[in-house]
Amino acid sequence: MRNPTEQKSRMEKAANGSRPRDAGKIIRRLWKYLAGYKYLFMLAVLLVLVSNIVALFGPEITGKAIGAIGDNEGEVDFPLVFKYISYLVVIYVFAALVGYLQSMLMIHITQKITVRMRNDLFARLSRLRVSYFDRRQAGDILSVLTYDVNTVNESLALDFIQIVTSAVTIIGSLVMMLRIKPILVLVFAVTIPISICFTKFITKRVRPLFRARSAKLGELNGFVEEMTAGCRTIRAYSRENEIVSDFDFKNDEAVDAYTKSEYYGTVTGPGVMFINNLSLSFVSIFGSILYMFGKIKLEGLSSFVLYSRKFSGPINEIANIYSEIQSALAAGERVFRLIDEEEEPADVEDAVKFERLSDRVDFDRVTFGYDPEKIIIRDLSFSAPKGKMIAIVGHTGAGKTTIINLLMRFYDANSGDIRFDGKEIKEFERDSIRRAYTMVLQDTWLFRGTVYENIAYGAGDVTMEQVVEAAKAAKIHSFITKLPEGYNTVLTDDGINISKGQKQLLTIARAMLVGSEMLILDEATSNVDTRTEQAIQAAMRVLMEGKTCFVIAHRLSTVRDADEILVMDGGVIVERGTHDELIALGGSYRELYYSQFDSGESVS
Repeated sequence: MRNPTEQKSRMEKAANGSRPRDAGKIIRRLWKYLAGYKYLFMLAVLLVLVSNIVALFGPEITGKAIGAIGDNEGEVDFPLVFKYISYLVVIYVFAALVGYLQSMLMIHITQKITVRMRNDLFARLSRLRVSYFDRRQAGDILSVLTYDVNTVNESLALDFIQIVTSAVTIIGSLVMMLRIKPILVLVFAVTIPISICFTKFITKRVRPLFRARSAKLGELNGFVEEMTAGCRTIRAYSRENEIVSDFDFKNDEAVDAYTKSEYYGTVTGPGVMFINNLSLSFVSIFGSILYMFGKIKLEGLSSFVLYSRKFSGPINEIANIYSEIQSALAAGERVFRLIDEEEEPADVEDAVKFERLSDRVDFDRVTFGYDPEKIIIRDLSFSAPKGKMIAIVGHTGAGKTTIINLLMRFYDANSGDIRFDGKEIKEFERDSIRRAYTMVLQDTWLFRGTVYENIAYGAGDVTMEQVVEAAKAAKIHSFITKLPEGYNTVLTDDGINISKGQKQLLTIARAMLVGSEMLILDEATSNVDTRTEQAIQAAMRVLMEGKTCFVIAHRLSTVRDADEILVMDGGVIVERGTHDELIALGGSYRELYYSQFDSGESVS
């Protein structure tokens, strides 16, 4: 377990290290969502006004009912008392019904806003730079889409209306108290400023704690998502105890952040309640003195006391929901931070659509690093003529996959040029460049849907016959026909009810169905056995015929037929040539090739 002192210091750093955020800006942006339903919202506000204004007559009528009792025994005017009681029943039933309608209306508005906000978030995610996803845990992003959006909109539905209700009640009660006895209102001239100062004091100290809470919950969600995805590896290495320990640590951090924010947040409610009770005590004391000197009647004093409770009660309620408001502001901050994330740069103004490669792809002195201070590839130059197969091999971390990221324009080079038919890659529309490729990656991706839908993904409207032909070419048809419902069998999320090799065969079938003239194969046969690999290679040769191919391979037996093999090390090309030329050269490639042969892999 981690050192508690270290844990505490990290918590304090998370809480106090953030610069102050503009709560007003967050509220204004939330209002923009609300403004889309302004007429429904105005109706909700109108219902709030009606409900609370009607309810404000309650204390006055109660005071009159008390006045009808009289000061002396036997003076009770029962018919008048019952009349006022009937008025009270009608008033409060009406106020309750109107309040219920208003609550249902706000829930409807909130759900609409939730849908819109989630749509905006997901749409933004689809347009963000790939680098954003490289830097973030999936669980943290999911936390924003679920927990943070819910927190914001629950506050919008409940807390916002509570504030509006409280404001109406406070103003109405103040007006009624001024009508009854203005001098008694001076009590609140002392207690209200004390409440405001106390609340502002707490606000400055609590808001960073709620930001830290949201961040820690996001980290916890990210950790759980990672560990759940890697459960088999964890079991294989018997690391359950260590993972549980790590989870305990992160869970403790999240719970500590939650507890700390709630602890200090809930101080506001009791503190304001004490001040309000103090004001009620002063009203009762000074009101009693005025009554004894005949300056106020029992009816008026009773009404004033009830109005003072209605006046101070909402202030206390606002203080009690203060922590929820701070939590919602912290959640809103995370939501809008994601919405404000920088999208992929727009295409240049005169960008043209890339139709097809007619000559060659060139890398000319390309230098790139994901971090500008940590260069991955340096001064890289090579050409890929149309219809040729270019293989890229090398040790892990040599920069092979980075070349693919640059070809797809997931990232742009720091310097140098990438050209298609002599034209710089940035002169083409980014989307058309990506559509020109078909990719088969080492990390397979399948979604919840039928086998047919997964294979047809990316090819548009295709027939079952076309899908079957692609599956046969990828040597996966016989497996599919043995599934319970064949091509209509539903795969679970990410295809976890089939093996990794079968997933990869399905993605290869998907690639065979797309008619792109350029292929990117990144360790495309890494999850299949040698026999299946040989069968797939035969099918892949048919697929690659006449197409420009970029192949990243660990198994060097898969690149023997490449027109040119680029051997990378440390971000530079150290050798290039055909398989036979590089074997004859006796350098790094030969060493890599025969090290696989010596370890038992087929090289025939």
